[in-house]
Amino acid sequence: MSKAVHELLSNSDVAASHSLAGIQGDFPMDEAVLEAMPEGTKVISAEAFGYSAWTITARVTAILSDGTTKREDHGRIMMLGEFTSITEIHSLIPGLVPAPHGWGKYKVGSPDTYFFLSDFIDMDTSAPDPVHFAARVAQLHRKSKSPDGMFGFNVTTCDGKLPHTVAWEKSWATFYGKLLRGVLELDREVNGVWPELEAVANQVIGAVIPRLLGILQSDGRKLKPSLIHGDCWEGNVGTSLENGDIILYDAGSYYAHNEMELGIWRCQWGQFFRAPIYSRNYMRNFEAAEPREE
Repeated sequence: MSKAVHELLSNSDVAASHSLAGIQGDFPMDEAVLEAMPEGTKVISAEAFGYSAWTITARVTAILSDGTTKREDHGRIMMLGEFTSITEIHSLIPGLVPAPHGWGKYKVGSPDTYFFLSDFIDMDTSAPDPVHFAARVAQLHRKSKSPDGMFGFNVTTCDGKLPHTVAWEKSWATFYGKLLRGVLELDREVNGVWPELEAVANQVIGAVIPRLLGILQSDGRKLKPSLIHGDCWEGNVGTSLENGDIILYDAGSYYAHNEMELGIWRCQWGQFFRAPIYSRNYMRNFEAAEPREE
C-alpha cells in the first residue's frame, strides 16, 4: 500500500487519474476509504499531510451526515496550547521560559500551517544543575495559583501531538482518571479495542485511582493545584549560555498535583532525571503530599 501510494504521489498525472470525482487535493482516494467512513459522509478534499517514517499520511476533510465538518487540526491545538502554557509560566516567573511573542496561522493556503514565536535562547542541553533546576521547578509549583482552585486548564494542551484532557475538576483523582481515560481513547482510535487493556484500565480508573489519589483530598487534607510544565523531560530543559539560568520550553501545561511533574523523571529512557539527586532536591523545596507514607 505505502509503495503504491508513493508511486502515485511521485507522478501527478497518475495521481490525478486515481482521484475520485468531486474530491479536491493531491492525495489519491479510493472507494474503499470512503466505505470505511461513517455512513452519509461526504469527502471534500484529501491532501498529503504530515510525515511518517514508515507510511504515507494525509488529511481528509469531510462533511458528516449531521452537516458538521470533520478535520483533525492538530497544528492549531498544539500551537495555541504551547503559547498559552508558555505565556502563563512566563507571567509567573519571567526567564524560566523563552519570552512568548505570539502564535497564529500562515496566510498561505493549503496545507494549514500554524506557528508559535518566542525568544531564541542559546542553551547547553547537558544535565542541568540539580539544585538550581529543582528549585526553579518547585518555585513554579509553589507560586502558581489555579484561577478557580480546580485542576485543569483553560485550553487544550498536548504531549507531543497528543491532546491532554484538561476539563476543570475539583477532585485530583477525578481529573487524573479522565486524563488517563483520554490517553486510552486515543490509543483505541489508532490501534483498535484490546479487551484485556480495557479491563485493566477500568479497574485502575474505577478502583485504584480513587483509593491512591482520592486519599490526598480526604479526611480534611487539602491539595493545591499547581501549574506544571506538563512535559518536563530532559529534552525540554536547558541552561542559558548567557547567564546560566535554567530554561524550560515546549510546555503542555495544566493545573495538577505538583508531583505529577516528577513522574516523567522516573521513565526508563531517562538519562539525567532518573538520578535520585533531582527528586531529592525537589522535595527539599516542596515536601511530599500527605499521607507521605504512601
